[in-house]
Amino acid sequence: MAKSVADLVDLTVLALLAERPCHPYEMQRLIRQRRKEHAAGSPRGLYRAVERLERDGLIEPAETSRAGNRPERTVYRITAEGLERFQDQLDDLLSVPDTDQPTFATAVALLAHLSPESAARNLETRAVLLEGQIAEMAAQLVGLGRQLHRVLLVELEYTLTLRRAELHWVRALLADLTDGALGWDPVAIRSAPVPAPGPDAESGGPMT
Repeated sequence: MAKSVADLVDLTVLALLAERPCHPYEMQRLIRQRRKEHAAGSPRGLYRAVERLERDGLIEPAETSRAGNRPERTVYRITAEGLERFQDQLDDLLSVPDTDQPTFATAVALLAHLSPESAARNLETRAVLLEGQIAEMAAQLVGLGRQLHRVLLVELEYTLTLRRAELHWVRALLADLTDGALGWDPVAIRSAPVPAPGPDAESGGPMT
């Protein structure tokens, strides 16, 4: 099951506190330093995550300090329950493929509602944008590779691999669309009869 944005921000906070106790400002600094802003949301979202996790007993205040006229800063630490929750969630995210339908997959499923010309134009635009994203990420990977340990960059490696695979698929689909191999007739596609469900459809699997 896909995680919500709030779930992922909570997970990020738990991950940082699993390393060592720190206050929210320090968490933000580490997130920026490691280029993980996308996983932590806005600063306000991070503070809300801290409030949720404290309320649920997954983190707790370790100490409170004040420097000069600055507001008090509370240093938080992860609880035993929080550490167990973090490890269980991370195990689940790493081991179980996400079944949530990506936005692009939904758009592709509705492709027959466009004319072939419109579909080709939009796919060509997507391919150009993907090429730009790939070039930018590849440059980032080289630059950050000189500063950060590779384990902190595997997420960027993964995203770059997905973008390259998507570009390859989009270009192949465009070629089939352009040379007629796709056999696109939107009206015929939309009016085609829907196949009747198989005998095992209600059971959700093959009959034994």
